[in-house]
Amino acid sequence: MIEYKSDEQIKTIQAELKSKGVKYCMGTYVDIHGIPKGKVVPLSHLAHMAHGSELYTGYALDGLGQAPNDDEIASVPDLDHIIQMPWQPEIAWMPADNTLYGEPYLLSTRVLLKSVLEDAKKLGYGMNLGIEAEVYLLKKNADGTLVIPDPDDKLKKPCYDTRAFLSNFKWLDKMATSIDDLGWGLYSFDHEDANGQFEFDFNYADAVTSCDRFTFLKMMAKEYAKQEDLLATFMPKPFSNKTGTGAHFNMSLYDLETGENLFQCTPEEDPHGLGLTQLGYHFIAGILKHGPALCAAFAPTVNSYKRLVRQGDMPYFTWAPVFNSFGSNNRTNSVRVPMGGGRCESRNADGAVNPYLAAALALAAGLEGIREALDPGKPQERNLYELTETEREELGIGFLPRTLDEAIQAFEDDPFVEQVLGKALKNEFIRYKRAEWNEYHTAVSTWEIERYSHLF
Repeated sequence: MIEYKSDEQIKTIQAELKSKGVKYCMGTYVDIHGIPKGKVVPLSHLAHMAHGSELYTGYALDGLGQAPNDDEIASVPDLDHIIQMPWQPEIAWMPADNTLYGEPYLLSTRVLLKSVLEDAKKLGYGMNLGIEAEVYLLKKNADGTLVIPDPDDKLKKPCYDTRAFLSNFKWLDKMATSIDDLGWGLYSFDHEDANGQFEFDFNYADAVTSCDRFTFLKMMAKEYAKQEDLLATFMPKPFSNKTGTGAHFNMSLYDLETGENLFQCTPEEDPHGLGLTQLGYHFIAGILKHGPALCAAFAPTVNSYKRLVRQGDMPYFTWAPVFNSFGSNNRTNSVRVPMGGGRCESRNADGAVNPYLAAALALAAGLEGIREALDPGKPQERNLYELTETEREELGIGFLPRTLDEAIQAFEDDPFVEQVLGKALKNEFIRYKRAEWNEYHTAVSTWEIERYSHLF
C-alpha cells in the first residue's frame, strides 16, 4: 500500500521541483476529523522524508489511537500526488501515509482507504470518485457572528445568481484559476443555493486522488479567503435558514485492466432504467444496507444533522437527504443515479467529511453489496419529503439518523464497521464523536438563554 521511491527517482523529483522554484516539502496526512497535519522539510531533505524520517507523537493528534508511552508514527509522502501550492509556490504539498515500525498504520484514514482499494483490486475493480465542493464565503464579525459579505447577495432564491457571483469574482477567480492550472479539469463553478455559497465542479479521478484534491481544495479556499479578509467555511450548516454545505460523493467502479466504467450500460442491460448496470445496483444496495452507520462518516458533526432535515427553519425544502433510499435524478433520496447514469451519488456527505474515511466505508459497503448480490429494491421517484408516515412505512423507506448521537449509535451497532476499520479506529471515532455530542448536549446555547431566561 505504501510505495517507496528509489534514490534515483527521488533525485529526479527533487530536480524537477527545484526547477519550479520549490524550496520546501510539506508531508501532510489528516487526523480523524480530516484536518491536515504534517511537517515541512527543505527540498534537500526529501530523500530522508521519503523514507520515513519524520516522526509524530500520535497522542498529540485526534484519532490516531496512541498513548503517551507509545513509539512515534512515521509519515511517508506520496511522491506520485505532489501539488505545488499556487499561492506559495516555494512549497510542494505532498499527501502522506503513516507507518508504525515500517508497516502501514491503519488508523491513518488514507492508509485505510488504500487497504480497502486493495480488496477491490482482488476483484478486478478500481474506484472512481468525484466530490462536489460546496463552500460558504463569509465575513466573521468581532463578536464571532458570521454574515454574508456582499450586501447585494440577498435574494430569497440566490441559486445561480450572476450578480452575486460577479461581486465575489476576485476570490472565485483565484480558486478557479488554481483548480484549472493544477490540471483537475474544472468544468463549472457557480453561486450555489444559499447567499454567500459557491460550488466548484471538476473531473472525477481515482478515489485517493479525489480525496487528496478535496483536502487540498479546502485549505486553498481558506487561504484565498484570508487574503480577502474573509472566511471560507465548509461547515455543514452555518445558517439555520439557508441551505447546508454538501460534498456529494459521485462513485463508480472501473475495470483495472481496461479502465471501463463498470456502472455504465445500454438501456437493454439496465433492470431499472436509470442507466446503471446490475453491478451498480448491487453497489447501491450495499450502501443502503449500511446507510445509517455510513451516515456517521459522511455527516460527522453535531452541525451536520441541522443540514439533514426536510425543511427546518427554511422557507422551502432543503434538498438534503433524510431517507435511506435511492432513485434516479430525485434529490430527495440519499443515493441517486444522476441523469445519464454510469454512477451513483451519495448526497448525505457534507463539507465536514473526512473523505478518506467516508470513501473507505462506502467502497467496502458497495463491495459487500456486490459480493452478496444485494437488491436495493425499486427506485423511489416521488418527492419523499411529502410522504405521509403511513406511505413511507408501506414503501419500506427508513430514516437516516437525525442526530450525531443516533448516527454514532448506528456506527457502533453495525458489525460491518469494525470489519472495515478494525476495532482500534472504530473505537477512536466513537470516542471523539461521543465526546463532541456530550459537549454540545451539555452546553447552554444562546437560543436557550433567549427563550428561557425571562420565561421562567
